[in-house]
Amino acid sequence: MKPVYRVMLISFFCLLLTLLSLGVGEISLSPAETCHYLYLVLTSPEGSGMVEQDVLQFIRLPHLVLSFFIGAGLAVCGAVMQAVMKNPLADPYLLGISSGASLGAVLAIALGIGMIGSFDGIGAAAFLGAGLVSLLILLISSISGKGEGLTLLLAGFALNAACSAAVSFFVTVVADTSKTRSIQFWMMGNIRADSWMAIGILAILVTVGCFYFFSQSRILDLMLMGDDLSLTMGQKLSTYRKVYIAVMALLVGAVVYMSGMIGFVGLIIPHGVRLLVGSSHGRLLPLAALTGGTFLCWADILGRNAISGLELPVGVMAALAGSPFFLWMLVSRKQVRR
Repeated sequence: MKPVYRVMLISFFCLLLTLLSLGVGEISLSPAETCHYLYLVLTSPEGSGMVEQDVLQFIRLPHLVLSFFIGAGLAVCGAVMQAVMKNPLADPYLLGISSGASLGAVLAIALGIGMIGSFDGIGAAAFLGAGLVSLLILLISSISGKGEGLTLLLAGFALNAACSAAVSFFVTVVADTSKTRSIQFWMMGNIRADSWMAIGILAILVTVGCFYFFSQSRILDLMLMGDDLSLTMGQKLSTYRKVYIAVMALLVGAVVYMSGMIGFVGLIIPHGVRLLVGSSHGRLLPLAALTGGTFLCWADILGRNAISGLELPVGVMAALAGSPFFLWMLVSRKQVRR
């Protein structure tokens, strides 16, 4: 099958699965009913008093939109990070951005910071932590005079170790059981679809960031070839790396603000899509966005419906679904090489 047809087929399949996910839950809806109530939501957003429409409008649709954009953002950032670092095991959290976010959130929880006006204090602290770590990485890279992937990786590794140690220290010091449980729950990831305004802001940030990276597909392809070859073609990649890391920090910080830590999406989705359509970022990035969004939608649905009366963190469900696939992929690649 030609790559363009494969891309179209995968895109259609992802969009269909995303739409069908609206009908899954304690109140089950057929595809026809889902489309009917979705039409009612769009034409009469004030509500009609029907339970099915209210469930779709106020619970499932916000969760669907938020989880889709979070998954899309993480998957695209994962694909970009793998190109920037020339490392197939890289993910959006590789450079210590996640540890910085975790440290910010743990400090907010330990200090008892809740809502700051209309903003979530814990999420805002996590966003600031991710941003500060990213700025430190870029500063260290600028001081060293190098923007190669190895320099960025070592700087991120050092900051990751420092932030992780600080997180462990604060978790140990905080004796309050409720605060400790809040820290653990936040670090496992949780989709909180509380406000359409917050969801809309995240959707705009992710969309703009994704389209920016879509426009950079040629540079990302050059990064896979290496700095020396790119220099002969008139492209200095160190500057692009710094810009990409700054944009990824903004996207990851926004995602962490809304959902906490969700792993595996930025690692396994780019791998799976690359197996289907190849390494060209012109095809890889858009499909990674669609596939990542669809994957996290279903992870969120499974977390809310797998056990009656209990909502499992979406990060746990993403890891449970993603780790077997990742292990299978490693084994299959090893067999192919033989």
